[in-house]
Amino acid sequence: MKKTLLEGNIRRELISLSIPLLIGSVLQQMYNTVDSLIISRFLGTEAFSAVGIAGTIMNLFIFVLTGFCTGISVILAQMYGSGDRAAFRREMFASLSLGAGITIALAALFLALMRPVLVLIQSPAALIPYIESYLRVIIGGMLCTYFYNLFSSMLRAIGDTRAATFFLFVAVAVNAVVDYLFVGLMNLGIAGAAWATVLSQLLSALCCLIYIVRRDRDLLCSRYEFHLDKSLVGRTLTFGFSSALHQSSLYIGKIFVQGAVNTLGTPGIAAYTATTRIEGFANSFGTSVGQALSVFVSQNYGAQNDDRVRDGLKEGLKLGVCLGLVLSVLMFVCARAGMGVFLADGEAEAIGFGVSYLRQIALFYVLCFTGNLFAGYFRGVGRVYTPLVATTLHISVRVALSYLWAGRLGLRAVALATGIGWLCLTAFQLTMLWRIRRRPRPAVN
Repeated sequence: MKKTLLEGNIRRELISLSIPLLIGSVLQQMYNTVDSLIISRFLGTEAFSAVGIAGTIMNLFIFVLTGFCTGISVILAQMYGSGDRAAFRREMFASLSLGAGITIALAALFLALMRPVLVLIQSPAALIPYIESYLRVIIGGMLCTYFYNLFSSMLRAIGDTRAATFFLFVAVAVNAVVDYLFVGLMNLGIAGAAWATVLSQLLSALCCLIYIVRRDRDLLCSRYEFHLDKSLVGRTLTFGFSSALHQSSLYIGKIFVQGAVNTLGTPGIAAYTATTRIEGFANSFGTSVGQALSVFVSQNYGAQNDDRVRDGLKEGLKLGVCLGLVLSVLMFVCARAGMGVFLADGEAEAIGFGVSYLRQIALFYVLCFTGNLFAGYFRGVGRVYTPLVATTLHISVRVALSYLWAGRLGLRAVALATGIGWLCLTAFQLTMLWRIRRRPRPAVN
């Protein structure tokens, strides 16, 4: 099979990789949206609120699994770029067995501790039965989620971002239909919505597997690779866990920031809720380009094509900066219109808070995009701990300053704290880039 990322126009390839990833990012957000809409329509406010609380826990699990698979995709892309198919297959078996074992262990642990956890996060007693009913199915079916993310990561590693996005689209469509069938027609309650999500994830995993078999069966492990390669176990766990911590730390940081926002009263909370929806859309562009650069760099790094790796970073940064500037201007100019999409005209105070927040954070937003690009580059060259440390630094600054300034500056404190956090993250990433450029290139195993 032609290794398309090892030759050709770099900018065109990054854009070609990024567009399906962007579409996939938007589609991924539709799972919860579909569940919420159908549950709200057929089951009422209590069930709708329960899904909101359950979604917080479910998303943390998903961030861990997707992060773990992101780390694995770097290893696979490097092996694919080097042309070592045997190592690629051994890594697939290691990823399947280790990841499945970790997923089952985490799911079993949470199911055993679910009630204490729900009490700890102060879930209303009336909602706990709904939450438990939903999470038993969702967490119990996390293995389907892991397999889908692993197979889609494998497709991304070989440069095929379109197939995984198409199968995700199929899964979202099936989820919507089965949601309506189970909840609206068969009256299976909140558990029916959870079953719809799990079954759609299983379908998407099977579709990815069938596609891989038909596209290139030689990429999948056979019975000859059904053993753990000790040389790969440590590397798989290191890349997987560091990327999982990176992804989950972002989410945990947002939860802590929400605590500072909760001190601002209902208008502040409503404004922040609306702005996070707008930011989620804008962030999808930066995240997608960063993931595309990670795949591109990984393959070329594995092929020891260092000049193309450096050129890929330059082109990625140009693309990221341009997108960041465009979205910064749009966010600043269209702040009031954007808030109007989520908040009614009568909520003038909340809209005012949101407009002020968006216009202030827009001044820093290009740093969010460059941060994603540098994170993709560092993952691609195997420096998986660098994005984790950078993100931890960003989150620490963001949370600390948000709590320190919220009383005086209101929601603007969160915007300013986030911007300063991005400045610290960028300074750290540039320092690390300068340091690794001065060192000899480590060998790729």
